[in-house]
Amino acid sequence: MLKILLPTIMLLMTTWLSPQKFIWPAALAHSLIIALISLFWLSNFSETGWSCMNQFMALDPLSSPLLVLTCWLLPLMILASQNHTAAEPGNRQRTYISLLISLQIFLIMAFSATEVILFYVMFEATLVPTLLLITRWGNQAERLNAGTYFLFYTLAGSLPLLVALLLLQNAAGTLSLLTLQYTPAFPMLSTADKIWWAGCLLAFLVKMPLYGMHLWLPKAHVEAPIAGSMVLAAVLLKLGGYGMMRMMIMLEPITKELSYPFIILALWGVIMTGSICLRQTDLKSLIAYSSVGHMGLVAGGILIQTPWGFTGALILMIAHGLTSSALFCLANTNYERTHTRTMVLARGMQIVLPLTTTWWFIASLANLALPPLPNLMGELMIVTSLFNWSWATLALTGGGMLITAGYSLYMFLMTQRGPLPQHMIALEPAHTREHLLIALHLIPLLLLVSKPELIWGWTF
Repeated sequence: MLKILLPTIMLLMTTWLSPQKFIWPAALAHSLIIALISLFWLSNFSETGWSCMNQFMALDPLSSPLLVLTCWLLPLMILASQNHTAAEPGNRQRTYISLLISLQIFLIMAFSATEVILFYVMFEATLVPTLLLITRWGNQAERLNAGTYFLFYTLAGSLPLLVALLLLQNAAGTLSLLTLQYTPAFPMLSTADKIWWAGCLLAFLVKMPLYGMHLWLPKAHVEAPIAGSMVLAAVLLKLGGYGMMRMMIMLEPITKELSYPFIILALWGVIMTGSICLRQTDLKSLIAYSSVGHMGLVAGGILIQTPWGFTGALILMIAHGLTSSALFCLANTNYERTHTRTMVLARGMQIVLPLTTTWWFIASLANLALPPLPNLMGELMIVTSLFNWSWATLALTGGGMLITAGYSLYMFLMTQRGPLPQHMIALEPAHTREHLLIALHLIPLLLLVSKPELIWGWTF
């Protein structure tokens, strides 16, 4: 654990002490080495499932895939942002990279925390760098509005969680994940207990986000710079799912009855956000709404609390992290050339950038869950476990998957096919940096097909 955490903290020093011309190469090389070392986490489990560094930080099969995804994403964000910030003064570039590094530090602490209050503090701490990225480096004038939405939705959801955790500490005497699972279950009978249950889950459902509490997400994604969109889609949404999986152990007796409205909302959200995507004109907005739909499936899988549901949710979280991050990178390459996110104004790209179209095609197919990709594995496991729980969910999940296929193909056809618009005169060619960036997203996704047990979680 320290082999990753200390170099990540030292990366801040590298960023501020490197000469101006070496900032980006040094940060990229250093973070890539950290990402490669983090791959060892995937094969390092003790007999009990936990491998501890100390009593506050530990790894298990649930957190290690998410930790590796977090470490893998930092070099990719640095690669993607280089062009975006090239015109800025040196100190602003250093501040930008420092914010990305501090995000990684907070996320590593959050995913490896065994003390729930430490997890809560780190969960909240990720808010600050993300907010600065959105409000300072966002593209459009709406970015302050988006930052406000992001801040208040997350804070309003997570303050009840703090109260709920303090109550739990009072009742159970511990908040360590290693011992909480062995505490006797509480007979939750009163209305206050049910409010406590909702307080524990609300913060994570807002972060995921559950349909109905998702309004901050399209705004934040659309206005954020490319690195902000990548880290939001790939890792920050997963904090919600991870937190729910961890808290479910303690909420056991009454989840069976109280989770119905949330499961219905999540599955209804899959259909609704898919329908919104079908009539979307803004490319980044379409990808952002598709994230809400996929996270709805994850929420459904977690809330029914079966091993298959948990496994499917974890696989889908990892696969969606790589896929939607790749889609945001591709949308950014389009935006840097055409300076518009409206799909009608920037179509026919296949004629000009044929290799980029190949990447678009693979990423779109991954988004619609083409076999044998992990996206399909995760979705099938969630759909199967939901169907076993109640056959009526098949209508919602089946309709959602059909609409997902529809809007993924619509996105591909609208951006890549058709005649090139008249105003596209001088487009710069695609750079090696951009091809490398997308390859580093999609190659791990394809490799996971050959060894999916790395991201299966507990169901070995």
